[in-house]
Amino acid sequence: MAKLGKRTRSAREAFAGKENLSVSDAVKLVKDNAKAKFDETIEISVNLGVDPRHADQMVRGKVSLPNGTGKDVRVAVFARGDKAEEAKAAGADVVGAEDLMEQVQGGNINFDRCIATPDMMPIVGRLGKILGPRNLMPNPKVGTVTMDVKAAVESAKGGEVQFKAEKAGVVHAGIGKASFDAEKLEQNLLAFVDAVQKAKPTGAKGTYMKKVNLSSSMGPGVSVDVVSATGNAPA
Repeated sequence: MAKLGKRTRSAREAFAGKENLSVSDAVKLVKDNAKAKFDETIEISVNLGVDPRHADQMVRGKVSLPNGTGKDVRVAVFARGDKAEEAKAAGADVVGAEDLMEQVQGGNINFDRCIATPDMMPIVGRLGKILGPRNLMPNPKVGTVTMDVKAAVESAKGGEVQFKAEKAGVVHAGIGKASFDAEKLEQNLLAFVDAVQKAKPTGAKGTYMKKVNLSSSMGPGVSVDVVSATGNAPA
């Protein structure tokens, strides 16, 4: 068996026997033990009582975190003419049409968020098998298919987080960096959980929010008390 490093052993000891912590205690524990040589991302995962294979149980949405994510988000925009210029002025990293489609088809995907004007969707639609599995496909439900390119780019750059339930009914996201003040991480966590709550689909039955977990990029995870995270009993 491989020998555990000092940092890993220390983190495991700190987390041992701890579960269902309050939001503030969970944030403090995870933040204090994020001791990698880089600024670790603080990550949240929420287990939901849904089966995303059914259309009426899909959970998808977005939230603008009050304190941002601490991540430099690279944004690509499919647009032409004035809308392309609008995207560039708003700070988009990559802007194009057929040329951008060819880049993506060639495996050159150097962006974290993809936005498109409605008239570009016939082009973008050809990239579904490439962008879809990476959760990069523009979608009007989360505001990434829009004529308001400026607002979409600024939101993406300003700390907007998108989420989508995976096959097992789990949504996850980065809610900040270990260098953030604990209070800012708490605010971001509560904002994310609130957005997931509001995205509850009509087909959800029984307990919707089953478990909330918090971790850092390189550290163990700890469960967060659902009542503390939502301010309500599990729904």
